[in-house]
Amino acid sequence: MELLFLGTGSGVPAKHRNLSSIVLKLLDERNSMWLFDCGESTQHQILNTTVKPRKIEKIFITHMHGDHIFGLPGLLSSRAFQGGDTPLTIYGPKGIKQYVTMSLKLSQSHLRYGIRFVEIEKEGTIFEDEQFLVSTKRLQHGVPSYGFRITEKDTKGELMADELQSIGVPFGPLYGKLKKGETITLEDGREIDGKDFIGPMQKGRIVTILGDTKYNENGITLAKDADVLVHESTFMHTDKELAHRYNHSTNIEAATIAKEAGAKKLLLTHVSARYLYADSKHMEKSARQVFEHTYIMSDFTEVSIPLKKEE
Repeated sequence: MELLFLGTGSGVPAKHRNLSSIVLKLLDERNSMWLFDCGESTQHQILNTTVKPRKIEKIFITHMHGDHIFGLPGLLSSRAFQGGDTPLTIYGPKGIKQYVTMSLKLSQSHLRYGIRFVEIEKEGTIFEDEQFLVSTKRLQHGVPSYGFRITEKDTKGELMADELQSIGVPFGPLYGKLKKGETITLEDGREIDGKDFIGPMQKGRIVTILGDTKYNENGITLAKDADVLVHESTFMHTDKELAHRYNHSTNIEAATIAKEAGAKKLLLTHVSARYLYADSKHMEKSARQVFEHTYIMSDFTEVSIPLKKEE
């Protein structure tokens, strides 16, 4: 599981930062990718990476401001041209379906795959299968804006095959029974309890990605004990008044959310074009005074989220 930042800017594109878009790479987990927001030129950014649009199975839109959705029509069209023929689901606020369908209709774009829309009208679970659960809560912005909590479900530990072989358990169907936790009897009369040969549970990871927002209690709830929290940092704390006027957060407010939520790592993104490289490093440094494990993201930064095992 990795997070790849395709765009880390806000409002308008800058030479050093494209507009908002993040890929959650789930290649090992489900051989697919999830996209969060799709700012203008997202498909151009993808050309500089190993991301294959046909691998994108879900797109989550935090809110309907242009710097988060203007890249959608182009990306969806390119996905069709590049061999994408599997269905796609788009989650987002009310209006996302009309925006996408009208853009494709008026541009006479014809896709070779179906799109399912899930428009968010209430908080709670919006997706769940045997691997993942995605829940959402509304944040505080000028338009309906949402945060997403992606929870990977715990999985059973692996069978200790090497140990079984060392005590003389023949490889074969018996291993399947032991992996289920069953007890088997060997030809020499020994009983082997499968529960004794199952490794530690693999704890699921939690990734929280918040849309544009002012400091908000729902952000803390979504980020509770998250392995990674992605939070906007449009303004530095010295511009706090400006941030609140435009319904955004400062770097210090994002760090406070991470601290109060007990998150393990904070990734700052959605940085105003007014700030250059030196400013962004200062933004990171000052946020670390509140939450130590804070990192400012740049375009094409990739962050690995390793598995964790229960002690």
